[in-house]
Amino acid sequence: MRTTKILNNQIANLNVMYVKLHHYHWYVTGEQFFTLHNKFEELFGEAAIHIDELAERSLALGEKPVATMSGYLELASVQEAKGDESARSMVEIVSNDYAQIISELKQGMLAAESVNDETTGDILLAIHSSLEKHVWMLNAFLE
Repeated sequence: MRTTKILNNQIANLNVMYVKLHHYHWYVTGEQFFTLHNKFEELFGEAAIHIDELAERSLALGEKPVATMSGYLELASVQEAKGDESARSMVEIVSNDYAQIISELKQGMLAAESVNDETTGDILLAIHSSLEKHVWMLNAFLE
C-alpha cells in the first residue's frame, strides 16, 4: 500500500474523530461531565495537530490530502457519532476507535518501512504512541 494512501486514510479517521470528539465535548452529561468535557476537548485539539502533520506530509510527498467531509466519511474506518451515546459509551467508543486506528497505524509503519519512508513512519509512530496512551487511560476510566 502506498504511504500516501495510508496518510489519507488516517487523515480521514482523525477528521471523523475530531468531529465526533467535538460532538461528545458538547453533549456529554452526567456525573463525569467536567472530567469528560475537558478530556474530549484535549483529544479533539490533539487530533487537529495530527491531521495537520499527516496532511503536510502528504503534500511534501507530492500528493493531495483528502479535505472534504464526504471524502473523510468515504475513507475512514471509524464512524461518526450517532448522537444518542451515554457518557460511558462515548468513552468506550473513543477507546475502540483509537484501538482501530492504532492497528492501522502499525500497518502503515510497516508499509512506510518497506519503501524506506522513515519520515512517514516516524509521524505514524508518534501518533500511535499518543493514541496508545489514551486507550490505556480511557480503559482505566471505564474500570
